[in-house]
Amino acid sequence: MAKFLTALPVFNEAAHVSGVLDEVLRFAPHVLVVDDGSSDGTAELLAARHDVQVVRHPENRGYGAALATAFQAARAGGWDGLVTIDCDGQHQPRLIPEFMTTLAARRADIVSGSRYLATFSGDSEPPATRRRINAEITAEINARLGLTLTDAFCGFKAYSRRALERLAPTEPGYAMPLEVWVQAAAAGLTVAELPVPLVYLDLARSFGGALDDAATRLAYYRRVLDRAESAVAAAASAAS
Repeated sequence: MAKFLTALPVFNEAAHVSGVLDEVLRFAPHVLVVDDGSSDGTAELLAARHDVQVVRHPENRGYGAALATAFQAARAGGWDGLVTIDCDGQHQPRLIPEFMTTLAARRADIVSGSRYLATFSGDSEPPATRRRINAEITAEINARLGLTLTDAFCGFKAYSRRALERLAPTEPGYAMPLEVWVQAAAAGLTVAELPVPLVYLDLARSFGGALDDAATRLAYYRRVLDRAESAVAAAASAAS
């Protein structure tokens, strides 16, 4: 039976981390928390736990950097696959086993949650600007890469060992998933989406600094896409 590591990137989630971890452990026995330099008491809560593995960044590096640490841990630990789930209470840990089984059932390398593939009772109404940007960037990724995604940004994912060995994201910020899609398409990885509930617990949640401005955030996402495509092209040229 395949052995999966479940990883949670965490930054200043003292209000949620204990409850989320308790729920995650009901469905995943092997759990890694990457504490990305929290300063709100999250680190102290994690230090008191002995049922999860914790890697701590001494300073905040970014969401993508925390996920990159999780990728490295999964590769180094010889895991068959990795599930990533956010720690803000917006993902449902009960779906973790379904992500794992869907990898095998659909012979996929990446199973990505989609909040827009289906509707669930109790779904939240997404902030209009976030929904618009998600739709715009998702459509752009599909056009550039030949994918058929419906949600380019959902952090709830499962990766096969093959995917972990072929993905090497370097983007430290929130646009890291976009780099993953570029690398996945270049490597010929098979992608499947799994419907997940659309839950927003904090409609005013900040992206941090200038990224709270929608136009700035959209431009940032496009720069990351451009940079990732250029890197993939340069690597292909060097290999030939």
